[in-house]
Amino acid sequence: MYDDILVPTDGSEAVDRALDHAVRLATDHDATVHALYVVDQRVTTANSGELHDEVVADLEAQGETAVGAVADATAEAGLEVETHVVHGTPDAEIVSYADEAGVDVIVMSPEGKSPRERIRSLGSVSDRVADDASVPVFLIK
Repeated sequence: MYDDILVPTDGSEAVDRALDHAVRLATDHDATVHALYVVDQRVTTANSGELHDEVVADLEAQGETAVGAVADATAEAGLEVETHVVHGTPDAEIVSYADEAGVDVIVMSPEGKSPRERIRSLGSVSDRVADDASVPVFLIK
């Protein structure tokens, strides 16, 4: 039923909760886990001055660390894993990756924003992914 499972990561502790569920699901279905980190282009564009390259490199390094943590946990369970660090807007890139890679389900955690923060940012990444994805999205609180 599930051959490919996408776990978007931002490197936060919230991802660990989602990862536990994703690993169980992948184990049950002998699925490949895809770890995805998105370097937010809004952050890199806002830092377009002399520190731009340094900011991009730092975010890419954070991304490699984040997908590496998912890969380590997945490998401990004896599962196959693919890791990817891409650039763009997080929700759009997650949905796009899911479509292009042919994943069967996305497993992620909401970011834990307060209602006021959600209004100010027009919702959360997980809300937008759940609304736009063409595959099931498991939101793990």
